[in-house]
Amino acid sequence: MQMKRLTKKIKTLIFLSTFVTIGALAQDKPSVEGNVDNLPVKEYTLTINEATINKTGKAVKGMTINGSIPGPVLEFTEGEYAVIYVKNEMSVETSIHWHGLLLPNFYDGVPYLTTPPIEPGHTQKYEFALKQSGTYWYHSHTLLQEQSGVFGSFVIHPKNETLKYDKELVLMLSDWTNEDPMHVLRNLKRGNEWYGIRKGTATPLNQVIARGAFGAQLNFWRQRMNGADIADVYYPAFLINGEESIEYPEFNPGEKVRLRIINGGASTSFWMTFGGEDPLLVSADGIDVEPIAKNKTFIGIAETYDYIVTIPQEGKIELKIMAQDGSGTASAFFGNGKVFAAETLQRPDKIGMMKTMAKMDMKMGAHALKYRPSKDESFKMKNEYGMQMKDDMSGMNMEKSKTVDTKAMKMEGMKTDKDSTMAGMQMDHSKMKGMEMNNDDAMKGMQMNDQRDTMKTGNMEGMNLFSEYNYDFLKSPEKTSYPEGTPIKEILLNLTGNMQRYIWSMNGVPLSETDNIKIEGDQVTRITLNNLTMMHHPMHLHGHFFRVINKNGEYSPLKHTVNVPPMQEVTIEFYGNEYGDWFFHCHILYHLMGGMARVMSYDTPPDIRMKGYPAAIAVAETDRYYSWGMVDASSQNTTLNLVASNMRNQFNASVEYGYNENLEAEFTYERYLHDYLRVFGGVNIENEIDDSLNEFKTTAVAGIRFLTPYLFSLDARIDSDLRPRIGLGRSIMLFPKFSVFGYYEYQLDFGWVNSLPSGVNSESETVWSAGAEYFLSRNISLLGSYDNRFGGGGGLSVRF
Repeated sequence: MQMKRLTKKIKTLIFLSTFVTIGALAQDKPSVEGNVDNLPVKEYTLTINEATINKTGKAVKGMTINGSIPGPVLEFTEGEYAVIYVKNEMSVETSIHWHGLLLPNFYDGVPYLTTPPIEPGHTQKYEFALKQSGTYWYHSHTLLQEQSGVFGSFVIHPKNETLKYDKELVLMLSDWTNEDPMHVLRNLKRGNEWYGIRKGTATPLNQVIARGAFGAQLNFWRQRMNGADIADVYYPAFLINGEESIEYPEFNPGEKVRLRIINGGASTSFWMTFGGEDPLLVSADGIDVEPIAKNKTFIGIAETYDYIVTIPQEGKIELKIMAQDGSGTASAFFGNGKVFAAETLQRPDKIGMMKTMAKMDMKMGAHALKYRPSKDESFKMKNEYGMQMKDDMSGMNMEKSKTVDTKAMKMEGMKTDKDSTMAGMQMDHSKMKGMEMNNDDAMKGMQMNDQRDTMKTGNMEGMNLFSEYNYDFLKSPEKTSYPEGTPIKEILLNLTGNMQRYIWSMNGVPLSETDNIKIEGDQVTRITLNNLTMMHHPMHLHGHFFRVINKNGEYSPLKHTVNVPPMQEVTIEFYGNEYGDWFFHCHILYHLMGGMARVMSYDTPPDIRMKGYPAAIAVAETDRYYSWGMVDASSQNTTLNLVASNMRNQFNASVEYGYNENLEAEFTYERYLHDYLRVFGGVNIENEIDDSLNEFKTTAVAGIRFLTPYLFSLDARIDSDLRPRIGLGRSIMLFPKFSVFGYYEYQLDFGWVNSLPSGVNSESETVWSAGAEYFLSRNISLLGSYDNRFGGGGGLSVRF
C-alpha cells in the first residue's frame, strides 16, 4: 500500500502542483510551497561549523552539523510540513541538498542551479510538505564539503506502518580522509599513483608477471589504461555512524530491529554482510520492495537499504561493511553476548579481472574529452559488421520526439530524438548478439551481449566482480510500469572517463561543454546508462524516482540512485511531471567535480528568487583550474615543473639547471583538442654556449603532445629557427613503490649556406635520460637518474 500511495503521489500530487508553481512563476510571484494551516508543522535547526576532527588518531580540519559527524537524524511523519533552518557559521558558503525527497525545485539545494548558496553568517529556511515516507539523507552540494562531514539522515515514518518490527536504528556509512578533499582531487588530477600504492591495490609489473598476466597488461597499455581501477582514493578509515566499530547493546533477544542503512560515502561503495540469520531486505531508496532474505549486499554510494534483523537469544550480530576495493572495513554490533560474526569477503582480484577481460578482447578506454562537434552535424550510421557508429554522437541536436506505443518499442536499428548528448538510441539486443558497436569517440569499444554475458557469469579469479551488481533481487510490490501509448523519449548516455587527467563525462562530453537535456512533460524519459569505464558510477537524479528496468518487468523497482557497473549498462525511466532544472550526476564526488553530470531541464522559467545567482557558476565548478608542481633535486641537476590546468587549457613552466652550467627553461600554453592530443605554443630559453651562463637564446616553439597507445608521451615540435624535435617518454611501476622511467629526444638543426636550399647542412642532437624512483610518501620520493648532458646522480623528488 505504501508503494501504491507513493506512486500515485508521484503521478498526481506533484503533477498538479507543477502547474500551480509554473503559473506563479509566470506571474513573477513566489510559488506556494504548501498550506501550513492544513498540515502539522515540524521544525529543525541545523548549524554547520568548521571544526577539528579526529577519526584516526590525527586531528585535522573538518566540518560538522550541530557539532557532529554525521549530522543529526531528522525524523518526520508522512504528511507533515517540514521547516528546516540551516545556519552557516563557517568562513565559506555552503548548501544542503535533500537527497531522494520529492519537493519544490527551489528547495532542492544545488547552489546557483536551484537554490541560493548559504553565505557565511547567514541562515536559510527550507520548507516543504512531505509527500512520501522512507529512509533518505541530506548533504552539502557545495564542492567537496560532503567529504569533510556535511551530511546526515532524514527519516519519514509512514502514516500507517505495514511492516512489523519492534525498534529501528539509522546507520550512516561513510569514508574519512585526513587530507583536505580539494588536495585529494588535485592529487588525482596530476596522476599520482600513491593512493593505489598506499592501500595495496596497485598492480606493479612484478605482480602482473608473476600471475602470468603480462599479455593482459600489454592489452590494457595498448588501450591507454594502466589497469583495472576499482576505487580512486585512499581512506585511513571507514565509518558507521562516525565510528570504525560501534556497539548497540540496547537491543534485546528476540527483538526485530529495522536497520535504515545509508551509504553517505564520498567515493566508496561497500559490500555488507550480516552475522546470524539472514536479514530481511524490505526497502530500497526509501520505497518498500517485496521482502527478501538477503545477507551479502552491495550498496552503492548514495543508496539506502532497510533491513529487519532479529536479535539472537544468546549473543549479538555483526554488520560488517567492506570497501569495494577491499581496502578497509567497519563493523556495528547489535545485542549482547557472544558475537555472531559476519562473513569476511575476499578482496577483489584486479589482476584476475585484467586477464579475464583480455581473453574477451574487451575494448576499453572510451574518450572523456572529444573534439567538439558542430551543432548541425548530421547523424550517420554505417552498417557493416553489426553496427558501427562512425560519427560523433554527442553534442548534436536530434530529431524531435514522437509519440511511441510501448508495444512497438522492439525496433531494429535505432530511433533518433532531440538531446544534446545523443537522444533516442533504441537497440534490440537480440539482433546484435556478438556484434561490436564501435564509435571512434564516445562509443569506442562497446561490445555487446556476448562479452557482457561472459562478464556477468565468468569468475574473475576470486570475487565475481560483475554478476553480483545487478538489481534483479529488487521487486516492487505494485506495478510501476506506465500505461500503453505513453510517449517515450529515448536517451543514450555513455559514461566515459580518463584516469590520466581525471576527467569524467557522458558521451565524451563533460558538464561544462554540453547543453541541458530537455525533459518533456507528460511523457516517459528512458535513459540507457552504458558504462564504458572500469569504475562503478552511482548515478543520482534529483527530485525524481525512476524505474530501474530489471527481470521483474512491470514490477521493476523505483529508485533515486542507480549503480552502473564497469562495462555494463542499466536502463532507467521516469515520467515527466515536474518543473525547473534538476541535476543528474555520478555521486562519486570526485567524478562529479570531474564533469560527469548533466542538467535535466523542463525548460520552464527560472524561479524569480534565483535572480542574481547564475546557473553558470554551478557548471563552472566542474571546470576549475588545479595547479601542482614538482622539484627533482639531484646531485647533478635540479628541475622545477609547474602546471595549472582545467578541462581544455593548461599552462606549463619548467626550469632545468645542470651543475655543469647548462640551463634550459620553457613556458608553454596547451590546448587539449581531445583526451590524448593537445597543441601547444610558447618560448624556450637556453644557454647558447655549453658550460657557460653568459649568453642565452630565446626561441618560439609550437607543436603537439600526444599520449600514444602503450602510454608513451610524445612531444613533436618545431621552433622559430625551423629546428624540428621529437621526444618520447614513459614511466612503469616495476615493484610496489618502485618505478623506472626513461626519455629520449632527437633534434635536427639546419644550417643555411649561401641562403640557397641546395646548400643545406644539418646537425642532429640527442638527449636522453633514464632513472628510477622510490615512493616514500605521497609527496616525496627517492630519485636516481642518468642524463647524457649532466651525468648521473641521486636525490629527492618533491611534489606540491
